Amino acid sequence: MPHRSNTVFIVEDDQSVRDALALLLGLQGLAVALFADAESFLAARRPDWYGCLLVDIRMPGMDGLTLQKRLRESGSWLPVIVMTGHGDVESARQAFRSDAVDFLEKPIDHSRLLAAIEEAFARQHLRQDDAERSAAVTSLLQTLTPREREVMAQVVAGRHNREIARKLDISPRTVEVHKARLLAKLQVGSIADLVRLSLRASEKDRG
Repeated sequence: MPHRSNTVFIVEDDQSVRDALALLLGLQGLAVALFADAESFLAARRPDWYGCLLVDIRMPGMDGLTLQKRLRESGSWLPVIVMTGHGDVESARQAFRSDAVDFLEKPIDHSRLLAAIEEAFARQHLRQDDAERSAAVTSLLQTLTPREREVMAQVVAGRHNREIARKLDISPRTVEVHKARLLAKLQVGSIADLVRLSLRASEKDRG
């Protein structure tokens, strides 16, 4: 599947509902992929699938909420829209705890469905952008020498050139040279930008 190609993956055991949703979304110019159950979706799923998942709660075999939970546990952040003909508060609560975009009751309100899909696509774009930025940061950090990494850590900690020089047993002038080189390598124009980049890298490591 092409990178950033938005597709609505519909997992619904009722063929008439699947076909109606596919027709509705197709008329809106949206690409759709249809699955009759959660198991067939999981068997076919690829890491580069991009778009959102529209899933029914009650299905033979694995239900929609279990599928949603399974995807999260596997590290997938494909946004999920849950739909049901038997809505209840606890099911809605479970869906939103697992980061559902919306919880739609059948018969589906078309305008609400389209709004939910639009929000889901927006979420997917944001996550993809974050992932690309994180990958870019990681790649840039790998270009630093061990000494440049040491200097960066000291700069981010708020220490001045003379403090860094004493701590690393180098001259203040050498500190300046290392700072200039690491700013150039990391493609940042200021110490504030360097701190932001460092924080982003730390958040990625914690995540």
